[in-house]
Formats: sequence, structure tokens, C-alpha cells
Amino acid sequence: MKAVALKLLSVALYERPVTLRLPFRFGAATVTRCPQAFVRVQVEIEGRRVDGASAELMVPKWFDKHPELTHEQNFEQLRQSLRSARDAYTGAGPMASAHRLHQEAGSAAIATSVAQGLPRLAAQFGPAQLDKAVADAVLKARGLGWVRGLRAGLLGDPWSPSLPLVEAASVTLRHTVGLADRLQDRDDGHDPQDGLPATLEAAIRAYGLHHFKLKLSGQIEPDRERLARIAAVLDTHAGDYRVTLDGNETFTDTDALGQHWQALQATPALQGLLQRTLLLEQPLARKVALEQPLHALKIPVPVILDESDDSDDALERGLALGYRGISSKACKGIYRSLHSAARIARTPGLLLSGEDLTCQAGLAVQQDCLLASSLGVTHIERNGHHYVDGFGIAPAEEATAFARAHPHLYDDTAGRPHLAVRQGQIALQDLHAPGFGSSAAPLWDRLTPIL
Repeated sequence: MKAVALKLLSVALYERPVTLRLPFRFGAATVTRCPQAFVRVQVEIEGRRVDGASAELMVPKWFDKHPELTHEQNFEQLRQSLRSARDAYTGAGPMASAHRLHQEAGSAAIATSVAQGLPRLAAQFGPAQLDKAVADAVLKARGLGWVRGLRAGLLGDPWSPSLPLVEAASVTLRHTVGLADRLQDRDDGHDPQDGLPATLEAAIRAYGLHHFKLKLSGQIEPDRERLARIAAVLDTHAGDYRVTLDGNETFTDTDALGQHWQALQATPALQGLLQRTLLLEQPLARKVALEQPLHALKIPVPVILDESDDSDDALERGLALGYRGISSKACKGIYRSLHSAARIARTPGLLLSGEDLTCQAGLAVQQDCLLASSLGVTHIERNGHHYVDGFGIAPAEEATAFARAHPHLYDDTAGRPHLAVRQGQIALQDLHAPGFGSSAAPLWDRLTPIL
């Protein structure tokens, strides 16, 4: 097959409020609620009209961490990014491929959003969502799933032909331990009493977890104390576990990072945990991360980029400074992940990790799981099921439709559909049907339009 020519006819933007059952703290931010964005497109392909869809949580204080901005201002930034993308993509005219649409309309949308004052990471959000929805429509038009569609070259991107794409049956869930999370059942703190795990200890029991992502605060003594407490729980309950560490841009420069790492290495209670650490994610603030080299720090685990991934040359610049990989996130764009995977595949020892912003049940978690696993990622941060009760306030008929369409991916817990996690694994076989990761759709008339 060859790339599918198309014309984007319409884009509809929506949102739905999401309330977290547990507060999620990372860096300096604590999130208890935020909207989830939904995109619906209609694409004309060879005279046929086909719909496509995508979804993504609009997390505050990640795309733009300026402390003077409120959470609502962060949400509005992402809405503006979506609007800019809608205008650019619908005005683009016929295109030779989905990737060509991304190149022309996506670049224009990002330029518009940046001119309006958005940081590039936030500016990318809108195009990333439209690209997912367009890909969904293209794949449906040809009756192929994500991996087989990429192998066939349907999207017209330059990287898929060289990638060892994987139609994975499952992926390991890497459970995030936020800075506000309760660790042991006896710890004081919020318990929603909703039949779902509310502590790290309870989550390990319920889901058979053995991979974990631990947030760092950037403060030496609090991090040493909390990591030691986490290590004690993992040593007791999690068997032969592995962890990753996430700095979330909390370090101002390499000197601060080096001192912090030395302090962790000098803590006897952390020796076992550090030996089981797979990587350190984006420790340095965005404004210095691609300016200061890491080589002299001699950190023994790979350090990778995440928030700095706001341009096509970010990974190459990072590699020159001593970084050893980068994250795949659908909120940054499917083509960014494909580009990164192709570069990493050329050099042994580099890493592509799978991370999320608590992807929600339904389109978001399905598309992101499929994207990362197809690129060979074997363990992926997945915590929407922990911080949000299943499908949240989505209508029961919508949640049921997704669960019936993907019976291996969801199960019934506490009387409601939730992501199914068994022995720390998520089953993915239901995601390889035609389209991009979903055989169900939101109830569009039950969402709030973004005008």
C-alpha cells in the first residue's frame, strides 16, 4: 500500500471535567481536577467520509510550569492550542498524506500558538490531538490497525519503514508514586473508600505491581526520607521490582542535580532501590536542560528527556550533552514518538521510555498504550486508573461500550469498568482492530464543546 491522500473536512473540539479520587502531586503542583479534551474529525478519502477521534487530559503545571499561572489559565492555554490546530488543519486543503497534513498545518498551528505566548510544549498539544484523530480515520478507511497501518505506510511518515514495529499482546504497567501518595495502609491521609486501592501497599496487592515511577521533589532530605520509606514497602511487597525516577524539572542546574544524586547514593537505605533504578527522567528545568552537559556528573543510570521534547532537534541536542534517551507521550505527538524511536534504534544503549499524564480510560489510555508498545516499549507509566475512578463522570453507557469493545483491557471492579491490571500487566490484544486503538467512541452529545 501507499500513503493515503485525504482532505480534512471538519474538526470538533470537546471537553469533560475529570475529578481525581486521590490528589496527584508532582514537582510543585498538586492536581485534584482538570478537564479531558476530545477531538472528532471527519476526513474525506477517495470520496468517502470517515470519522476519527482522540482524547487527552489537559494537565496543569506540566506544559507550562510558570508559578504565576493558575490551573485554569493552564487549561485555557491548551484550549487555545486546540483552537489554533483546528483552524490550521481545516484550512489546509487536500493533502497527500496524514503526515504531510501534520507537517504543514501542525507547523502553522504551533507557530500561531507560540506567537500568542504559549510555550512550544503547550503549542504542540493541539496538533498532537488532531494528528491522532486523523490517523484514526485513515486507518479505519483502510480497515487496518495501528501497527499494520504503519507497516503499510498509510500515514506517509518517513520513519515507519525502518522501525521494528511490534503488535504487542501486553505491556507492563509502571505505577507512579506521587509526592502526596500514601505509602502504607496505616498512613494518615485521604481515603475515598470507593473499593479501589488508596495506598502504594494496597495497589501492589490489587494489581501485582513490580514496576514503579517515583517522583522527586528536588529537596535532598525529604527525598531521602520518602524514597527510603518507598524502598521499604517495595522490598517487602513487590518482589524483584524495578523503578524509574522522575525529576519533573525540579533541579535548577547540574550542580544541584549532582549534589542531590550524591546524597542519594550516600544513603544506606537506598542502595537496593538505586541498583534497581532503570532511568532518571528530565531532572533539569527546561530552560537549562539543553544547555548544560551531564557527562561530569557520572550518574550511573541513563538520564532521559521529557518536558524538553518540544522540537524535532531536542533529542539530538540532548544526546550531545549526555542524555541517553527520551519519552514517548501521545500528548507530544505520534510523529514525535516515531521520530524518536527511529533515532534511538540506530544507536545501541539509547532508551525510549513510555510515560503519561495519568491517561484516562477510553481513547487516551488506549491510543497511548498502543503507540508506546508498538515502538518496543515494554513498561509504561499508567496511572489514570489509580488517580481517577474508572471512566469518571462519563455516562455509564459510554463506559460499558468501551468495556464491551475491549474485554481484555477493562474489567468490572467495585461495580464499574476499570483498566484491568493483572500481575502488573495490561492486555493489549483488543487494541489492534481497525483504527487507532479503539473500537468504541465517546458519546459526543454528552461532552461540552470547546468553541
